[in-house]
Amino acid sequence: MSAEYKAPSEVKDLTIYNTIELEDLAKEVMPKGGFDYLAGGSGEEFTLKRNVQCFKSQGILPRVLADVEFPETETEIFGQKLKVPFIMAPIAAHGLAHETKEAGTAKGISEFGGTIMSISAYSGATFEEIDEGLQGNPRWFQIYMAKDDELNINILNEAKADGASAIILTADATISGNRDRDDKNEFVYPFGMPIVSRYLTGTGENMSLNNIYGQSKQKITPRDVEFIKKHTDLPVFVKGLQTAEDANVAIGAGADGVWVSTHGGRQLDEAPGSFECLAEVADAVAGRVPIVFDSGVRRGEHIFKALAQGADLVALGRPVLFGLALGGWKGVRSVFEYFETDLKRVMQLAGTQNIDQVKAARLKALDNWN
Repeated sequence: MSAEYKAPSEVKDLTIYNTIELEDLAKEVMPKGGFDYLAGGSGEEFTLKRNVQCFKSQGILPRVLADVEFPETETEIFGQKLKVPFIMAPIAAHGLAHETKEAGTAKGISEFGGTIMSISAYSGATFEEIDEGLQGNPRWFQIYMAKDDELNINILNEAKADGASAIILTADATISGNRDRDDKNEFVYPFGMPIVSRYLTGTGENMSLNNIYGQSKQKITPRDVEFIKKHTDLPVFVKGLQTAEDANVAIGAGADGVWVSTHGGRQLDEAPGSFECLAEVADAVAGRVPIVFDSGVRRGEHIFKALAQGADLVALGRPVLFGLALGGWKGVRSVFEYFETDLKRVMQLAGTQNIDQVKAARLKALDNWN
């Protein structure tokens, strides 16, 4: 890591009252450029803010006389049993939050246990470093395609050899969104990206996101889904969907899952919030493949609503990275424990004993939620 960039290094358990406050606390300990990169969105950050706010468009109906005690959060995907219905979303450059980088996140997830870490191709740590933290726990791999298919095959082979049990094709980031905070900070990555450095003119260190995206593949088509399936024989998710049309195209190309996401409000600003798009995608998918959902998740209520609206799994993003900044791997574990406890509380009050009942729960549209 660049000597000029001083990422936090403290390792400690966190007392979390709500994950929204973690952002302000992380701002106090992270360098400004790194914090703005992780916390910021594109343009006026309309979609970034709406991702959180739009959960208020649907209300959870409390159910009583429901014979519920000690709600059960276990679920399953592709034969993998999980103790909770939420996983780690793929996010680049964890080293901005903590000196242990993705290895720290991996250790926090492994200590929590029973969930999945999605590893970003833009990781600042190597597969080996992440694997040491994961200690055999499951992982998926998210790829930004290179323009050279031989390089893509090499990267996919490494991910598979590392133990990836699914591949995530990010399809909504062919160029960078207009990230004003990064532009004003003249932000460049203070460390390299060992996984994708093979197709960069440089290692990634001291490079801007625009530069890195510019060297990856811009024209993503259904053939890329077919390519990944052919060369990995693993389940493939298409990430970044917000419409029924794209869900149908992805499934038609052979996708084994779809991932509803606005990229955390970091790509196309003034798009709807991710949760606002979930029902449309779920209706189109109609149970043909699993749906993963991310963007704006800050509370147990948000996880509950996403599952009730059609998601099979929910992916956590910024709260985990802010937990990493504040407490290293122990902070990551604290965030996952918070969401587990909070989800169980919501399930109890909503009269749902297990995740199947959450998925069958009825939400109520709320007027004037803005």
